[in-house]
Amino acid sequence: MLQPHEGPIAGTHYLPSTPDTCLWGRLPARRHEPVLRIRSGETVTIDTLSHEGILEDQGRDPVAYLKQFDVPADGVLADARDLAASDVAHDYDADGPHVVTGPIAVDGAEPGDVLRVEVLDLLVRAPYGFVSSRHGYGALPGEFPLTPTDTGAGGDVPREYGSVCHFTEVISSGGRLYGTLPYGDGRAARFPLAPFLGLMGVAVDTDDPVHSVPPGAFGGNLDINELQIGSALYLPVQLPGAGFYAGDPHYAQGDGEVALTALEAPLRATLRLSVVPQAQAGALGVADGPFAETATHWLPVGLHSDLDEAMRRAVRAAVAFLARTQGMPPQTALAYLSAAADFEVSQVVDGVKGIHCLIRKADFPAHV
Repeated sequence: MLQPHEGPIAGTHYLPSTPDTCLWGRLPARRHEPVLRIRSGETVTIDTLSHEGILEDQGRDPVAYLKQFDVPADGVLADARDLAASDVAHDYDADGPHVVTGPIAVDGAEPGDVLRVEVLDLLVRAPYGFVSSRHGYGALPGEFPLTPTDTGAGGDVPREYGSVCHFTEVISSGGRLYGTLPYGDGRAARFPLAPFLGLMGVAVDTDDPVHSVPPGAFGGNLDINELQIGSALYLPVQLPGAGFYAGDPHYAQGDGEVALTALEAPLRATLRLSVVPQAQAGALGVADGPFAETATHWLPVGLHSDLDEAMRRAVRAAVAFLARTQGMPPQTALAYLSAAADFEVSQVVDGVKGIHCLIRKADFPAHV
């Protein structure tokens, strides 16, 4: 097995995941003070932590849990051990699973502005991860996992969870990293890693607790697998300072994320956070929700608890984007999208489902 390797700290600032810098299962809102302050345009390296291996259905003891997969104690990340052993509040039934690092205040960010998050680097921190299925969740709740139903909280009998968590080792072959998923008789499916942060967002303008699972206008648990190195995410700022946070690191994810989780595993992420003033945000085509881009594509996003409505919202966002940025009449934009753009299901497992559109930049003269 490969050994854990943290890699260099490339950012101007460094933010580890510790009991003092994390929320577990909730997102930053009005009452949360920043754990770091930076200037617009500066870079920050964040050690993000996966929830897999530390959750209550896994014993909240990563050393003991990972031992059954032949991972030695020194192969378990110190921040995973520290958080699991801490008194950081987490309720398996009421809270989301995600470890959320932040919030980070960005000087000059005000409501109406947009925070641009550029993904500069993503380094694998551990040579393993998990793909998990839990009762009542995923694309086929009630059908999977194929285990007795979770007995639930309460009573004097010890709780039985019935979760199925597939340990997935990372191997190196031909200069690339792959996840390996055994399925009997010495066979294993092997798939290339494509790391990204499933959860990036800005603090929510509310006094109420904000669950970490459903994404929204603030970003959050978007699970868009295009947000790899070289991509950028644009988030409308809700509170002064923006209050950026990150978490839910993935080594790989298929569109849909149908089991419930992707290949969940920790990343060291280096990001550049920049404030786009409100007066300039319109020129980017950013409206009232998250928007992304890669070197080759623009990605308008649609979010809703109903997948059909999420699709409609993604189409409307894409039409509006082309009208604002390219001066394309809406009816022509719709025709173009039908002929040339792809609408992909980001995920169907987070309560609020996601569709992202892929518009090729090369299709437009200014970007040829």
